[in-house]
Amino acid sequence: MMRALLALGQRTSENSFKIFPVLKLLILSHLLLLASNSCAQALLSTNETDQDVLLALKAGLSLQSDSLASWEKGTDFCWWIGVICSHRHKHRVLALNLSSTGLVGSIGPSIGNLTHLRSLDLSCNLLNGEIPPQIGHLAHMSFLDLSNNSLQGEIPVTIGHLPWLSYLDLSNNSLRGEVAVGLRNCSHLVSIKLDLNHLTGGIPNWLVDLPMLESMSLGKNNFTGVIPPSLGNLSSLQEVYLNDNHLCGPIPEGLGTLGSLNVLGLQVNHLSGSVPQTVFNSTLVHIGMQMNELEGTLPTNLGSSLPKIKYLILAENHFKGPIPASIANATTMRSIDLSGNNFTGIVPPEIGTLCPDYLLLNKNQLKASSVQDWEFITPLANCTVLRGVTLQNNRFGGVIPSSISNLSAQLGILDIRFNEISGRIPNGIGNLPKLFKLGLSGNQFTGHIPESIGRLKLLQFLRLENNKLSGALPSSLGNLTQLQYLSVDNNSLEGPLPVNLGNLQQLIWATFSNNVLSGPLPGEIFSLSSLSYILDLSGNRFSNYLPSGVGRLTTLTYLYIHGNNLSGVLPDSLSNCQNLMELRLDDNSFNGNIPTSISKMRGLVLLNLTKNSLTGTIPQELGFMNGMEELYLAKNYLIGQIPGTMESMASLYRLDISFNRLVGQVPKNGMFTNLTGLSFNGNAKLCGGIEELNLPKCPTESVEHDRRIPRVIRNAIAVISIIILACFIVALIFLFSKKALRSPSAKTMTVDPSLLDGMYPRLSFSDLFQATNGFSADNLIGMGQYGSVYKGEILLKDLVTTIAVKVFDLEQPGSSKSFLTECKALSKIRHRNLNRVITCCSCSDLNQNDFKALVLEFMFNGSLDKWLHPKVDSSYHVNVLTLLQRLNIAADIAAALDYLHNDCHPSIVHCDVKPRNILLGEDLVARVGDFGLTKILTDPLGEQLINSKSSMGILGTIGYVAPGNQKPYMLFLQQSAQLMHF
Repeated sequence: MMRALLALGQRTSENSFKIFPVLKLLILSHLLLLASNSCAQALLSTNETDQDVLLALKAGLSLQSDSLASWEKGTDFCWWIGVICSHRHKHRVLALNLSSTGLVGSIGPSIGNLTHLRSLDLSCNLLNGEIPPQIGHLAHMSFLDLSNNSLQGEIPVTIGHLPWLSYLDLSNNSLRGEVAVGLRNCSHLVSIKLDLNHLTGGIPNWLVDLPMLESMSLGKNNFTGVIPPSLGNLSSLQEVYLNDNHLCGPIPEGLGTLGSLNVLGLQVNHLSGSVPQTVFNSTLVHIGMQMNELEGTLPTNLGSSLPKIKYLILAENHFKGPIPASIANATTMRSIDLSGNNFTGIVPPEIGTLCPDYLLLNKNQLKASSVQDWEFITPLANCTVLRGVTLQNNRFGGVIPSSISNLSAQLGILDIRFNEISGRIPNGIGNLPKLFKLGLSGNQFTGHIPESIGRLKLLQFLRLENNKLSGALPSSLGNLTQLQYLSVDNNSLEGPLPVNLGNLQQLIWATFSNNVLSGPLPGEIFSLSSLSYILDLSGNRFSNYLPSGVGRLTTLTYLYIHGNNLSGVLPDSLSNCQNLMELRLDDNSFNGNIPTSISKMRGLVLLNLTKNSLTGTIPQELGFMNGMEELYLAKNYLIGQIPGTMESMASLYRLDISFNRLVGQVPKNGMFTNLTGLSFNGNAKLCGGIEELNLPKCPTESVEHDRRIPRVIRNAIAVISIIILACFIVALIFLFSKKALRSPSAKTMTVDPSLLDGMYPRLSFSDLFQATNGFSADNLIGMGQYGSVYKGEILLKDLVTTIAVKVFDLEQPGSSKSFLTECKALSKIRHRNLNRVITCCSCSDLNQNDFKALVLEFMFNGSLDKWLHPKVDSSYHVNVLTLLQRLNIAADIAAALDYLHNDCHPSIVHCDVKPRNILLGEDLVARVGDFGLTKILTDPLGEQLINSKSSMGILGTIGYVAPGNQKPYMLFLQQSAQLMHF
């Protein structure tokens, strides 16, 4: 308005000057007064505009920040936080700095009305939305920083309308599209940072139109194509970051001719070809070319041609040939990373004189076979700043020099894994107090783990697996309280796990598999709630039970305890391990039922309980584990039917239930239609299923017919059956009694004294000792007058067989004679209802004492006594025999006695028939056992063939002794008496 009034006044005065000279002065003075008033009004209007813009910006935020609490009307906005006003232009905003003030929301378009703004910094907030195109109205802008937000959309073309812009930082946002071509108009740009976005397209050729450009950062985007050779014309460039894109092709030679270039970051692309000699003959300070497809050899004068180099990073390419010894001339070197290439030969001894912070040579073809080849280690001992040495995955061999223990006290990383290094781990390894990563695995180290390793109090990463280490784990491992990763797999370590491993409260990964570790599992290791990835104790000789404390591993993902000697029942507390994905307890001796609580582990993907002694049925609840993919229950003693709920396990693709005692219908849906993933062999009584399984049909029709029989008729049939069976038994007793009174006509048989012929396997004391875990109390299943019975597992005819080992107490009078009696009696008899002898053992034990034992077939259902008189306080499910089962057992016993009395020649009298000596096999088939008191009857002339005891005294157990005279010449009456007692 002021300009319009002045122009009007000027025109008016010019026209009037000729006619009214005096009037001109009057009009001009009036116009100046109006212009003065108009200027004051315009200034007041401008003040209100900048304040309104700032308040509009605040109102556009979705979450008001405390930093903007002072932004209120009625106060001077030039004193608001982050606002800087111009001294020349009163009450005009010159700079706005709201970096890291917690702003949330979008940038409003009103920002374009701050026409005097020269600097705008909104970095490190939570701003979203697009960059408003109105930002191009800020014609005086020289500094624009919107980095570290969540801005989206494309870079506005209008930014190219900022001719004075020298610093542009839009990094770490979510910007997309190509770089706005309008930026080529910002000819004063000194620094452009667009990294950490989602920008696409090629690196713009027009960047050459920015002659003042010193720093260019376009890394971590999705740029493609080649690097424009024209970048070599930007003579002011000092830093180039094109890393982490999809660039391909060669590196332009022109980049090596830029005399001011200090940093060249081209890593993580697809660049190929050889590196131009101009790059290796420059004043570069930092060369980053790792993770490309570059090739060729390093120049022999490398160290001399890079006089200012500090960081030489060439990892993960295809460089080959030797490492040039001249690299030692690069005296400013601080970090060398040549890992992941194909460098060959030895490491030049001169490289140790460089004293870098990091020497990374892993994953090459470097070698060492003599003391001289390891010479580069000795001068490194003088490098007080050395922080990391990595030599893993090479061909280093021989004995590592002891001088490695003298490396810098600042050393944090020492990794020599996967080489061919032999000898012992140096005892001085504990002299590296700041070591946090020690990798020695995959070599041929022998001897013990040094106790001094416990002095590495900052150690977080310890890998010793795949060596030939022996001896016990040092107790000093418990001092490594910062340890997060511990691996000692595949060695020959022995002894128990140190209890003080429970001190490692930061441990995330712990693997001890495939050693010779033994003893019980310490509960302390299960108190490590920090274990979140893996605990692997497999392939050892741990014994005893699985502690209930395993339930404290609530964050663990993988638990492997397979291939040990653990026994007992599976603890219900396993269900507390809610994060477990894989649980392997196979190849142990766990017994009892599968806990139904396992079904609460809804994250479980793999469960392996194969090769144990689990009994009972498969819990229905397992069918509710919809995430389960692999389930292995083979080689146990599971009974009953396959739960129908398992049809609904949608993720299950591998199910192995083979070699159990399952019966009945195989489901027809879900997993049970997967022929390749289903294994059910060794369950002879399964039926049904889909036709492709080739199983016999289930007798569904007869079952349905039986279900229609009225209850009264079924009860009547049961009563009639009992009466008929009772009559049959009485008839048998009468028949046996008559045969016992007849004079026997059987010929006398001579007993073969050798029981260890081809049909009886030869087993030593050592075999039985190992089979029963050293005759441990956990394997003890019974005790009698002359000895004890142990459960064991042994390899017979290439099959792992469960056996019962009856060990005779030779200090007990009569036990040796009882052993001979049982051997001779059992060698004569073969019957389905008599406990089968596998072999006998008569030798010396480890102390050269006499040892005698019988190896018998193991009866998984125990003795009849345990079924008839279960313990009230037993933690196991109490099994009750049905009437039909009791009758079948009675018939089995009768058949056995009939065989002994009438079909054996000479006849045999058991003399100790009682529930404790009746063993129940598969499907509750009864078998008579314990022939220690057996009498083999005389021949027709009255001469007794075999006596198992002295003729004096009572034969049998009080309460179960058969009535009748106990004298030898009256023993033939024992047949009838024994039957009457039975």
